[in-house]
Amino acid sequence: MSETAQDTQDQMVPTPDSALSQLDRFVGTWNMEGRLEGQEEATIHGRTTYEWLPGGFFLKQHLTMDFAGYVEIDSTEIVRYDPETGIFPSQVFSNLSPEPLPYTWQLDGDELRIAVSYGPLDATFHGRFSEDGDSFSGAWAPNPGADPQVNLPYTIGGNRIA
Repeated sequence: MSETAQDTQDQMVPTPDSALSQLDRFVGTWNMEGRLEGQEEATIHGRTTYEWLPGGFFLKQHLTMDFAGYVEIDSTEIVRYDPETGIFPSQVFSNLSPEPLPYTWQLDGDELRIAVSYGPLDATFHGRFSEDGDSFSGAWAPNPGADPQVNLPYTIGGNRIA
């Protein structure tokens, strides 16, 4: 291939937005544990793995979780970057819903906010990474006016294991 043809091809192939590098801190496998609001015992247990899809445009999360004995969750989430809004929209494909669920992620340094507002789901997670980045903690809470029976408040934390 000529140098001019290679230059043209390089210009046509998109590259991931540099903002996606903020998600690098998630890559790996995490053990998670949490408790429903008002409970002392940890009854939420799970594991999640994050990895980049080929090309580096999308971060994939696979989650398995025993949610306080109520339900076993198995989901795959695909996170991308929207340069127009500066947020990270995602779609969650879960064993609990026939439709993909739309979430939004926002990162500000070590602070993480994840929100969902779809049908009866209407909650926001506020969390923080540790200084070394190998753990996080936070809480999901119903948004104002949301049904707390559907959007159970709970705390959750995670530790990177790989």
